[in-house]
Amino acid sequence: MGKKAIRGGKSYKGTQRSQPKTWQQESANGGDGPSMSSLHLDDNSSNSNSENISSEDSDGDSSEETETKVPFQVAMWDVGHCDPKKCSGRKLARLGLIKELKLGKRFPGLCLSPLGKNVISPADSEIMLEQGISVVDCSWAKIDETPFSRMKSGFPRLLPYLVAANPVNYGKPSKLNCVEALAAAFYITGYKEIAVKYLDKFSWGHSFISLNEELLEQYAKCKNGDEVIKTQNEFLEAEAKEEANRKNAEIDLPPMESSETDETSDDE
Repeated sequence: MGKKAIRGGKSYKGTQRSQPKTWQQESANGGDGPSMSSLHLDDNSSNSNSENISSEDSDGDSSEETETKVPFQVAMWDVGHCDPKKCSGRKLARLGLIKELKLGKRFPGLCLSPLGKNVISPADSEIMLEQGISVVDCSWAKIDETPFSRMKSGFPRLLPYLVAANPVNYGKPSKLNCVEALAAAFYITGYKEIAVKYLDKFSWGHSFISLNEELLEQYAKCKNGDEVIKTQNEFLEAEAKEEANRKNAEIDLPPMESSETDETSDDE
């Protein structure tokens, strides 16, 4: 993602669009219902067939958790590239944490997609709250086969430089899977708690925060996409200088045995 030219974009100042009736936004009072040990989309008008998160289906800590509601839409298009048993997007769907979209259905809000021209930033928080966020569940190995033309959205976005922590692409820049991409977007737009809760459903999830915490915190302090890009570039430049200095230090190492010692031995 660092190689693709991206720009910061502008703050969203449009009028609020009405949300689908099945995705009611949480009221300012937070509701009066009983506390539950689950994390779920705030879908008041849907029936109860959405699965609660249980310790049996979660790789994270099975200890009791306080309820965390997600006050916006979270959705994905699944193109079937991944192994269902290993796919983070499929797992989120099983846990009721993401809504699956049919190919060809347009999503009104943000979409984390390689087709984006602007980078996500804290300025997108209002769009996320009003219109939601979506992600494309596809394989990086089959990116050229992905039908992006059938997965359109109102606000396509790129993610800034981050390092993957998932078992398939651990340590690789920008090779994030679905839950990592969503968590990064949540964190940057001010929903850190939701980011952590989503990642907690995976045994390796905490590693994504630990690998990227410094950058995520810096991105979250930016005002807009331009500042996010500036922060990203400054970080990459510092990393490049550090790597160059490390290589120079290795080249300048003295030999294991000095010639002076050899000459002294010969004279004796």
